[in-house]
Amino acid sequence: MIALDVVEGVHAVVHAHTNCYVVEGDDGVTLVDAAFPSTWPRVERALALAGRRVDEIRGLVITHGHFDHVGFARMLQQRHGVPVWAHPDDHHLTRHPYRYRPQQPRLVHPLTHPRGLPVLAAMVAAGALRVPGVQADHALLPGPLPLPGGMTVLHTPGHTDGECVLHLPGRRALITGDAMVTLDPYNGRRGPRVIAPSATHDTEQARASLAPLAELDVDHVLPGHGDIWSDGVAEAVARARRTRA
Repeated sequence: MIALDVVEGVHAVVHAHTNCYVVEGDDGVTLVDAAFPSTWPRVERALALAGRRVDEIRGLVITHGHFDHVGFARMLQQRHGVPVWAHPDDHHLTRHPYRYRPQQPRLVHPLTHPRGLPVLAAMVAAGALRVPGVQADHALLPGPLPLPGGMTVLHTPGHTDGECVLHLPGRRALITGDAMVTLDPYNGRRGPRVIAPSATHDTEQARASLAPLAELDVDHVLPGHGDIWSDGVAEAVARARRTRA
């Protein structure tokens, strides 16, 4: 699914319960996250619908290095020369997107929470088990992001060590990757939350990293999984910090 202008100039591409975003700016386009290898044609279609071209992409930002956010990154880098940005603490993970150590064994939680199995099955069908790693070209560091879209990077470790969110102050929006989602793929639960410990490195750190976000002047939360939340970031953070796996 492609949703244009989920906030002004930001377009969502939803594939197998996983979201990536096309962010327009005056001087080009920034992509945020890369879902799966098979997601790329959908992103191309979103660019065309928005009246943009592939050669206007100035960078791909990876919010964290898990396989379902690295997806088409290597192809985009090698075929189209698009530079990839990721936090230094996740550079090893972007190169090896399956080599992460969650708090709990990966298979335990889905087996005890069967509502997540259809979500995970859709991700596998989209290519979740066949994602090549990518070497980041640039370090994604806290502060203004020198790419189109007027975004600011905030480091929110917990889900992974290098998890980051992107604040779009001019659009009162926050792209949260998996720091805060509205659908947990591992148990099928909806509403603002941190992802289950079978996919999160440190859930307590993940909850703590959300606290400063509640102070932002943000209406719209654009997560890595699940529907966009438009009832204010403070309420989303409060709910996410209360949820338990």
